[in-house]
Amino acid sequence: MIELGTSAPGFTLRDQNRQKVSLSDFLGQKVMIVFIPMAFTKTCQGELCQIRDNLARLESFDATVLVITCDSLYSNRTWAEQQGFSFHILSDFWPHGEVTRAYGCFDERFGVARRVTIVIDGGGMIREVIGSEGDEARDFDSYLAALAGV
Repeated sequence: MIELGTSAPGFTLRDQNRQKVSLSDFLGQKVMIVFIPMAFTKTCQGELCQIRDNLARLESFDATVLVITCDSLYSNRTWAEQQGFSFHILSDFWPHGEVTRAYGCFDERFGVARRVTIVIDGGGMIREVIGSEGDEARDFDSYLAALAGV
């Protein structure tokens, strides 16, 4: 797992709309990177619907939400359209899990991201790591507390 107080690894990935998104695009802002194991699964969908429904609360902390999954951008696009997700869902499909590995969040057993959220400050430093095990959803209030503390 990536360590607190270290520089966040830079990356450029394509979102569900085929747009290139780089971490450096958000320098000066807080960024919350939400790694999810798989699109269309109950827990992941529940977590992202909670983010969708509370996006204004997260953005009130001058934070940008970036979701990263090892699924294809085509799968992410269909999922975003079906669920009304307006935030970036980035595909770390190929090279498979490269960014997810850089953040220490890749589950080698299953070839997916672990359920981990990384909070980055405006200077690009890792300030908080929030995770959960298995199918347990992350606590949404922990996002608010982490962003308030950055």
